[in-house]
Amino acid sequence: MLAGCTPWPTEFADRYRERGYWQGETIGAFLRDRARRFAERTAVVGAGQRWSYAELDARADRMAAGLARLGIGAGDRVVVQLPNRPEVFEVAFALFRLGALPVYALPAHRRAEISYLCSFTEAAALVVADTDAGFDYRALAEEVRAETGGPEHILVAGETGDRPGLTPLERMRAGGGAGPGATAEPDPADVAFLQLSGGTTGLPKLIPRTHDDYLYSVRASADICELDTATVYLAALPAVHNFPMSSPGFLGTFSVGGTVVLAPDPSPATCLALIDAEAVTHTAVVPPVAMLWLDAVEGGAHAHRDLSSLRVLQVGGAKFNPEAARRVRPTLGCALQQVFGMAEGLVNYTRYDDPEEVVTTTQGRPISPDDELRVVDSDGTEVPPGGLGELQTRGPYTIRGYYRAPEHNAAAFTPDGFYRTGDLVRLTPTGHIVVEGRAKDQINRGGEKIAPDEVEDHLLAHPAVHDATVVAMPDRFLGERACAYVVPRASAPARAELLAFLRERGLAGYKIPDRVEFVDAFPATGVGKVSRRELREAVRAAHAPGAPPPARPAPQP
Repeated sequence: MLAGCTPWPTEFADRYRERGYWQGETIGAFLRDRARRFAERTAVVGAGQRWSYAELDARADRMAAGLARLGIGAGDRVVVQLPNRPEVFEVAFALFRLGALPVYALPAHRRAEISYLCSFTEAAALVVADTDAGFDYRALAEEVRAETGGPEHILVAGETGDRPGLTPLERMRAGGGAGPGATAEPDPADVAFLQLSGGTTGLPKLIPRTHDDYLYSVRASADICELDTATVYLAALPAVHNFPMSSPGFLGTFSVGGTVVLAPDPSPATCLALIDAEAVTHTAVVPPVAMLWLDAVEGGAHAHRDLSSLRVLQVGGAKFNPEAARRVRPTLGCALQQVFGMAEGLVNYTRYDDPEEVVTTTQGRPISPDDELRVVDSDGTEVPPGGLGELQTRGPYTIRGYYRAPEHNAAAFTPDGFYRTGDLVRLTPTGHIVVEGRAKDQINRGGEKIAPDEVEDHLLAHPAVHDATVVAMPDRFLGERACAYVVPRASAPARAELLAFLRERGLAGYKIPDRVEFVDAFPATGVGKVSRRELREAVRAAHAPGAPPPARPAPQP
């Protein structure tokens, strides 16, 4: 087990192996097996490329050999920030073959996040695209290196231009493949990769997922979702999100020999065209994207698109409003499947044979018979059946601790190993979960998680800001947006100036507050702490019909 990670207790690990959840397969061997079984079938389509399983496997071997020549090997961490292009699979599987650990970053991350990931993980390399959606990731990588002094290697998918110190990925492929058996096979109980949590304070915590636990969730998800070789899965969201990775995602699709289609963006124009062109059968989106698609189809602008191949639209990442959920089948002509889960582990699905009312009003039930759930009040006492409380969980694919975060782990996990999710839920008599809100202060902006403390720290760096508190405000479309309450010093800065300041500090676009309110002081609790509850109530009132609209930052690249 990677140093800084919490293993499952032996009695639980033995149980999960005995019951067949953990089957001793690594993710690198997983691809090797599928390449043998489905060699000539199309594995991935994207960015003008179509790779068979055999080609993806061979590319992963060549990439692994090139990375090994750089000195990257077992246990090394490599930050991977790639958009939805086939290279993201080539690089990830190459790292799995070496026993190196991908650290998955999102395309929306900027200097603040990438610098943190590279420094905290002591990354041996950073892998980026050249440009995507008008943003130059090479310049970002150079800023990170200048700020942190590392990583040693910056690899670029695409053109490096005249920038010294950047290495094109193409050079990694030039020396030929390592071939089966040339790379060391990691232990299936080892950590396979590090994924980002939504985080409730500061920058994201890192989630260590092992080969054994993650592949169990992949196999079980593919089975529940009834995938087979005819499956064509559209990755509309960033492929390195947990949702499109494994629920069932691209790994679930690869597990059965299906085809993964990579969308460069989740817009209706892009994705509805791909559903038509590639005969997509399954896809997964967050609620705001689902609503955009529904509006687009209902508006008639895409009437010429043939969407008849689409069997299932999965919606997850945030609670899907029941009114919107009821529009899916009549508008898109496909089944809705609600998905509620977390990168830390637990995943729930509505099933295809669930009644329509269950599908549209609940967030599903767990994957595994050994997913243990309990719902507790603020004192940690289990609530009566059907009562509202915080969800806690443990099971064969839910982590026991974050990477190198002992103090946070003490708060995030109970002494008997249950993960405190922070979600306020009710359990129905059938075992389905109904999500009612969150106990945590984390802001869920359309599926993108924002840690208030991080944004507050950046706001406090502005010379005209005395204090700042960021809270969630309700939004019909995104579920929640971020509102920054700011106590200025002598005079308040212009809102536009403050938002520009945050962008200049390299904060991801989705973290930029949607509304800024200047106040003289914050309400306080009895012990003198800022009362976030009162601020949330104030912005809810200000956001009521007839109130001024929120300040909306310009779209970020």
